Amino acid sequence: MKTIYLDNAATSPMDPRVIDVMTEAMKGTYGNPSSIHASGRDARQKLDSARMAAAKSIGAGFNEIIFTSGGTEADNLALSGTAHALKEKGRHIITSSIEHHAVLHTCAQLEKEGFEITYLPVDEQGRVSIKDVESALREDTILVSIMYGNNEVGTVQPISEIGKLVRSRGSLLHTDAVQAFGMKKIDVEEENIDLLSISAHKINGPKGVGFLYARKNVPLEAKTFGGEQERKRRAGTENLPSLVGMAEAIKLSQKEMDKKTEEYIGFKGILIDTLKEENVEFYLNGSLEQSLPHVLNLSFPGTDVESMLVNLDLAGIAVSSGSACTAGSIEPSHVLLAMFGKDSERLRNSIRFSFGIGNTEEDIIYAGREVSKIVNRLRK
Repeated sequence: MKTIYLDNAATSPMDPRVIDVMTEAMKGTYGNPSSIHASGRDARQKLDSARMAAAKSIGAGFNEIIFTSGGTEADNLALSGTAHALKEKGRHIITSSIEHHAVLHTCAQLEKEGFEITYLPVDEQGRVSIKDVESALREDTILVSIMYGNNEVGTVQPISEIGKLVRSRGSLLHTDAVQAFGMKKIDVEEENIDLLSISAHKINGPKGVGFLYARKNVPLEAKTFGGEQERKRRAGTENLPSLVGMAEAIKLSQKEMDKKTEEYIGFKGILIDTLKEENVEFYLNGSLEQSLPHVLNLSFPGTDVESMLVNLDLAGIAVSSGSACTAGSIEPSHVLLAMFGKDSERLRNSIRFSFGIGNTEEDIIYAGREVSKIVNRLRK
């Protein structure tokens, strides 16, 4: 049976070129980067190269990169680390109602610790209003955390405008760029971003590794304790093979970004056109214009998301109902809930398609036709 993987927003397959450099590092680079002998210095050189690749990709400084175990840890450190470092200045934080749970659950924990969180609404396309951000900002606001691009519907937020506003008011801006990194050109200086999170496994790199960008002089309280790695901000011997792999994935994603963007936008059009040709009724969740190129979320009236997922899996097509971190949950998507309200049928019939390396136009046409067959069968 033909199998087609269209769940790249959940995780992406590793690029063979990434596997090659990781394998080489595992075979030959076994020193501890903190050791002063030759093996340690060799490891340190590769660690520094990885840090430089990360910094260059977003226009940051070498010492502004903190390696982490992935996007979740980066989000946790960004929010909790700055909140506790700045708690004497203020205890108010602003975020949006459609953030990844790595942000939302950290905010919930901070509320238990005495911080006040304002959760901004979004419109039906999943966009945060600049006016809402401005209205929510207060003298005691220490941090604003708005994701760059949404992982479920693909909506891209006006980060540059938000950054300019937040900086003018003396607060910090964090953005969860896990889904957008490698798909959108990001410049932390131009966009007034103070903290930014990414994860390697979304850009065809290894799982379990990522980084947090923290602007120079941004106060950040460490959350792990031990050695003096990462300039005392994140203790623990570095996972060098994975960092080497992430660096290679970063370089490839930056080099091939324009090509992939054009290809994935094309895939969106092909899938939509195929569904229209098959006379399938569907609605777009989000926006085609202000969206990540690889994410397409569609609602199919008269269907049930669980039945759709099971039938698509049986047809060899891997898709998702939204965030992979809520897989198996019977709760409706908090993103769609924020966009359309608790009574919307879209909460129960929406599917996320997300494209990546290895997909072809033929795959997308085949998937569209299989989706059409399943939708028509379920409606009967």
